[in-house]
Amino acid sequence: MKRGKKYNQGLEKLEAEKAYEFAESLNLLKEIANKNFDETVELHFRLGVDPKKANQMVRGTVVLPNGTGKDVKVLVFAEGDKVDEAKNAGADYVGMDDLAEKIQGGWTDFDVAIASPNMMGKVGKLARILGPRRLMPNPKAGTITNDIEKAVKEAKAGKVEYRIDKFSNIHVPLGKISFENKKLAENAEVLMRAILRDRPASAKGRYIRNITICSTMSPGIKIDAVGYIKEIQAK
Repeated sequence: MKRGKKYNQGLEKLEAEKAYEFAESLNLLKEIANKNFDETVELHFRLGVDPKKANQMVRGTVVLPNGTGKDVKVLVFAEGDKVDEAKNAGADYVGMDDLAEKIQGGWTDFDVAIASPNMMGKVGKLARILGPRRLMPNPKAGTITNDIEKAVKEAKAGKVEYRIDKFSNIHVPLGKISFENKKLAENAEVLMRAILRDRPASAKGRYIRNITICSTMSPGIKIDAVGYIKEIQAK
């Protein structure tokens, strides 16, 4: 795969096979990131679990203390009193039949979809559109709930979902490259604690095998996973 000039320049500044301390990786990332736009910073994990086994699934949500730096557009499927609750909490789009019609027409200009439980009979008909885009409300993600106000506010504040893929990897946005290192570190610590807490009881051996940090257009920087976990656990 052919890479751009700036990507290759960034790659030249990294030592091959070296695993960096987390603080050092942030400094490096700031140095090699594209300065033309505010890139998203991402953490990528390789876990020692088997995603084919139901008892080794790793999935959860966490509210990043400093948000993601993204203006999150929230849609709520609701009727009756829940409509005002959603609007007052800051939802961008609220409704049911009208929104369903737009979505069936191909519209998906939102980042998070939340639904009250009594709406799922209708929302379920949109699964073939929302599912592949990871927009389908789900109780495990806290997006099917009667507490609409809390769900909307958390989504707006920077709630992110992490979920293992079929290759045992997890990919999570951590913030923007313009964030101070301290804020990125605080977000990373909260995320790390959540993933460590969710270690399946049936998982054997080393749980977090690799951690890599990158920005939208940068090469990945390998983090010393063992050292970083010890650093988090020592706090």
